[in-house]
Amino acid sequence: MNRTNNCGELTKSNLGQTVKLSGWVNKIREKGFIIWVDLRDRYGITQLVFDKERSNDDIFTTASKLGREFVIEVEGSVIERKSINENIDTGEIEILVTSINILNKSLTPPFTIENESDGGEELRMKYRYLDIRREPIKENLIFRHSLSLEVRNYLSENNFIDVETPCLIKSTPEGARDFIVPSRLNPNHYYALPQSPQIFKQLLMIGGIDKYYQIVKCFRDEDLRADRQPEFTQIDCEMSFVNQEDVFQQFEGLMKRIFSKFLGSDNVTFNRMTYESAIEKYGTDKPDLRYELLIHNISDEVKGKNFQIFDNNEISVCLKVEGKSDLSRKEIDKITDWVKRPQIGASGLLWIKHTNDASFKSSFDKFFSDSDLRVISEKISSKPGDIIFIMSGEYKKTLEQLGSLRVELASMFSLIDKEKICPLWVTDFPLFEWDEEEKRFFSMHHPFTSPKPEFIDILDKDPGKVLANAYDLVLNGNEIGGGSIRIHDFDTQMKVFELLGMSKEEYTSQFGFLIEALKYGAPPHGGIAFGLDRLSAVLKGKDVIRDFIAFPKNNSGKDLMIDAPSKLTKDQLKDLSQK
Repeated sequence: MNRTNNCGELTKSNLGQTVKLSGWVNKIREKGFIIWVDLRDRYGITQLVFDKERSNDDIFTTASKLGREFVIEVEGSVIERKSINENIDTGEIEILVTSINILNKSLTPPFTIENESDGGEELRMKYRYLDIRREPIKENLIFRHSLSLEVRNYLSENNFIDVETPCLIKSTPEGARDFIVPSRLNPNHYYALPQSPQIFKQLLMIGGIDKYYQIVKCFRDEDLRADRQPEFTQIDCEMSFVNQEDVFQQFEGLMKRIFSKFLGSDNVTFNRMTYESAIEKYGTDKPDLRYELLIHNISDEVKGKNFQIFDNNEISVCLKVEGKSDLSRKEIDKITDWVKRPQIGASGLLWIKHTNDASFKSSFDKFFSDSDLRVISEKISSKPGDIIFIMSGEYKKTLEQLGSLRVELASMFSLIDKEKICPLWVTDFPLFEWDEEEKRFFSMHHPFTSPKPEFIDILDKDPGKVLANAYDLVLNGNEIGGGSIRIHDFDTQMKVFELLGMSKEEYTSQFGFLIEALKYGAPPHGGIAFGLDRLSAVLKGKDVIRDFIAFPKNNSGKDLMIDAPSKLTKDQLKDLSQK
């Protein structure tokens, strides 16, 4: 046995005991006649001590030749540490080593294995196995495990059954791009990796498995960002004989349990907001409610003053930031440059200062009198000392741009209450989105989302106004889950396919098995899927999901450690009937 204890558990209660430890050399400190070594494993750090008075010459010599990240096994006595280290659990003791065995040597790591490493992101991803040794990454993975376990326990207690669904499935053009896998046994035929188990969990409901869950890998060939990876993990859930309210109650229970266990919060309120209201008030369908900073529509107040920016645009909206009328022109220009970035795409930014003496100053004083500006001020209840930022343009685009600015200003001016937990159900999404280029409707979520019952009658007549039985769960400005009540009757599903511009041949080819299944007594059903990687990051207050995935991809979708994706040999391509 290489160890009797781990490196994180010994205390003064173990004084005088003979123990055996194994791990990696974290740090070495020498003072001529004495050597201290910090030994690290998954559980913590224990200080080892070697000295010429109490250690024999061979042991001391071996200790003097140790290097960082050497793997060693030691035996020794637990003794009291003279200078206590309060930063580690074992800080009151150390091990006087009586036996040492070098299990493996190590090259000098390309970056320091410290909480704050000197290695850049790309370098640490190339040597990810070393990065995992660092406390922050290790703790993130342990946290993710604990979260997964809590989810499994809750769902099992509530009669959900864990069922695996296939990873090699049929490609469909709806939604994000599929990852495609050629079939060797069926030349010129291809599998797709699942973007989600959506259809299979619906088939499980038809099969009578009335409560299903799966913590499952999903794959989407999309452009990457901080909260998105080409392969990610979902907590995928589905229930039969439920309505939207049933789903909300079930999974609020799950979230409350998670908030209690991992955040220590037991009195969390779940707010609700329609999609339309979220866009109009916050410029996004995933608003952060930890701070106010509401968007106000001032179109009526600013039109008719012979100022083309206001008169010729579809909408004019603004944000009021309290107590910031003293911003300099340079500071305002910096904010303006921010909204002009390609990622935001705004053409500019107008402003009004409600100064401390109750007068007004704006970037468009030439067109607006003091009384005109006061009308705007009264509409949004600004006070002396406030500044108002204004955008004009196309309806949805402008709201989204100002919504992005809202988030930036909240960060810039430290308006976010980091202690707050603000979960929000966003509901009543449109069932369809109109694509002007293709002149047809697309599903806002997916084609199996049910229309709200009260809109069934206008499904044929005015599909653009139909609202979906769909919902997202948003936490502090992050979408952590999304789902819907599904279509469970044959006729409605056919109608939705037709409204999406799909021919009978197309929907039969792509979804014939589901269509057939709907003819055999499909129950009403609905569900939700949570992003496990994203949920882990959000609960820990992080924006980047990469550090909660053991072996992530970079922003180009590459695994730098194993050099994937990679080219195939000619023989491999030939085997797959590829050139």
